[in-house]
Amino acid sequence: MKRLMTRIGVIGLFVCCLTAAIAAAGQEPLRVGMELAYPPFEMTDKSGSPSGISVDLAHDLGKALGRPVKIENMAFDGLIPALKTGKIDLIISSMTATEERARSIDFSEPYLQTGLCLLLKKDSPAATIGDLDRPGRTVAVKKGTTGHLYAAKNLKKARLLVLDKESAAVLEVVQGKADAFIYDQMSVYQNWQRNRATTRAILAPFQKESWAIGIRKGNEQLRRQINDFIRSYRSSGGFDRLGDRYMKEMKQEFKRLGYPFFL
Repeated sequence: MKRLMTRIGVIGLFVCCLTAAIAAAGQEPLRVGMELAYPPFEMTDKSGSPSGISVDLAHDLGKALGRPVKIENMAFDGLIPALKTGKIDLIISSMTATEERARSIDFSEPYLQTGLCLLLKKDSPAATIGDLDRPGRTVAVKKGTTGHLYAAKNLKKARLLVLDKESAAVLEVVQGKADAFIYDQMSVYQNWQRNRATTRAILAPFQKESWAIGIRKGNEQLRRQINDFIRSYRSSGGFDRLGDRYMKEMKQEFKRLGYPFFL
């Protein structure tokens, strides 16, 4: 009798575990859009799988919501159209929350502070963004970014070079074909470090920005859940752990240079 009861208990436990697994598998995936071309936030590992700060953040959010996560890799300028048409549920792709974008989609509370800076060719005499708005100057930007939006609105005299890839914009500056590249503080720092012989950087942001998670208009319940997650994640040290995992040396270098670290 005791053996029978034991077997029944084991079978019951197995059924419970199986039921839980089926229930988890039946959860609708949280489809998160990002461009996997912006390390260490959005990238792929050696096996080609999604990796980086934004990927880890997405999976931690999925766990908090009880939903599996599916990363959808796509071009940055295609993320908002994909969100609006329902191809993805969220955007977590180092996206700045701007007034213009907020007319099309909703945003969570900010999870990161940064700003636009300048990567300059080594012999450029420019000291500010205003110095670049002159005839004969060429300023590179990545299509669809806030650097692109800023330049299109504010640089009226300089030639604007719009490119699809960050690497292509950096190469224009390295080769001296462009006077500057407008991008975020962290990326400018990284690209300057890789090309110190041919570039220099102005790391004090001329426009401060915040990154946030993009959400389809009208999904207030999901927005509240995400905001609750961001607050809890920050208070429990989640963002600090991501910074230490992926950018420990950069955190130390920014502290040495006197710039506040943004994550």
